[in-house]
Amino acid sequence: MTSQKAIVNKEYLLKKFPGKGGWTYAEIPEISQDKSNPFGWVRVRGFIDDYELKQYKLMPMGEGKLFLPVKAAIRKNIKKEAGDIVSIQLFLDETPFLLPEEIKECLLNEPPSIYETFLSFTEGEQKAYIDWIYDAKMEDTKVSRIVEMINRLEKGLKYYDK
Repeated sequence: MTSQKAIVNKEYLLKKFPGKGGWTYAEIPEISQDKSNPFGWVRVRGFIDDYELKQYKLMPMGEGKLFLPVKAAIRKNIKKEAGDIVSIQLFLDETPFLLPEEIKECLLNEPPSIYETFLSFTEGEQKAYIDWIYDAKMEDTKVSRIVEMINRLEKGLKYYDK
């Protein structure tokens, strides 16, 4: 994958934060928070089992510790849940956020204000839309999500806005 040395390459137990809607995660104590980033998150790339992670953020969990959130789509793909052991290999990710060409083309086919609105969002806000689109299982769903994103951008709405 790369000549860069992995910052983590071992097995971890998947855990779940208590309560309804609690996140499933792997605690990664070997990696320290990055004080230069918001909330101390650290951007990584790598693998959880055979699932490739790109431009993924380790999130803070208190006391200077970080965790790797494991979304439902990833858990379904690797067929693992809280209580299971996963193999995690991570590298620091210093690559710039790349907007997929097909999404860029769709945005550029709209009035310029749509693309400008998208570009005005933070990298994380842009990535939330892109992840949502590409988490779709079927092409029709992906297309309808692109249309919905464009309609929301027309109103200046970020992915998490109501």
